[in-house]
Amino acid sequence: MTIGLLGYGKMGKAIEQIARAQGIDIAWRISRENRSDLNTEMLQQADVVIEFSRPEAAFDNVMLCLRAGVPVISGTTGWSEKLAEAQHFCKENKGALLWASNFSVGVNLFFALNRYLAKLMQTRPEYQPSLTETHHIHKLDAPSGTALTLVNELIASNDRATGWALLPAVPDAGAVPVTAVREGEVPGTHLVRWASEVDEITIEHKAHSRTGFAGGAVLAAQWLNGKTGCFTMADVLGLAGI
Repeated sequence: MTIGLLGYGKMGKAIEQIARAQGIDIAWRISRENRSDLNTEMLQQADVVIEFSRPEAAFDNVMLCLRAGVPVISGTTGWSEKLAEAQHFCKENKGALLWASNFSVGVNLFFALNRYLAKLMQTRPEYQPSLTETHHIHKLDAPSGTALTLVNELIASNDRATGWALLPAVPDAGAVPVTAVREGEVPGTHLVRWASEVDEITIEHKAHSRTGFAGGAVLAAQWLNGKTGCFTMADVLGLAGI
C-alpha cells in the first residue's frame, strides 16, 4: 500500500520512518510550505491518507480526501465540533474515515480501563473522579483530545458524572474537574483519579515518545485500507463495546 502524509511535522516524520521500516511507500508529503500543490489527482495517488495538521485546517483536509474518494485517517484534535459533519458526509458517500484522539495502542487500552473503572464506580458514591493531563508547551488545545475522550467516556459510563470543567473554573455539582498542564517537551501523560476520604484509586498512561502514536497510525492505515465507513481505534484493536 501507499500512504499520503497530509501534515509533515514531527508526527508526519515519525509516521514516515515507521512506514518505511515496514516496507510501506510514501506517495507524497504535504506541509504548510507546499499546501498549494495538493489536488485530487495527488490525493488519489495514495491508498490511505494520514492527516496530522492543525485544528483550523483539519476539517478541510479531511473533506478534501473524502471528496476525492480516498480513505483518510485523522489524528488532529481540536476540531470535534465539525467531526459529525465529516462523518455524515463519509457515510452518505460511502467513504472511509477513521478519527482518533490518540493512536497509541497503550492509550486505547487505557481508554478501555477508564470505561471499566467508571462503571465499577456507579455504586460507590464515596469516590469522586478527576483528571489531569500534561503535555509539551507547543500543544495548541487544552484539554487534550485524549483527555476529552477520557472524560467524555467516563461521563458516559457513570451516571453520577454529569459534565466536566477545566480548572481553574469552579466545577458544578457532578462535573469532573480537569487539569491541563503544559511543561517542557512532555509527549503526553494522562491520569484519572477516583478519590474518597480514606483512599484513592488512580490509573495513568505516560508516553515516552511519539513512536507509539505514529506506530498506531500506521497500523490504523493498514486496517482501514479497502474498508468503507466511520471508525475509531477501538474498531482497529477489537475494543469496541468494552
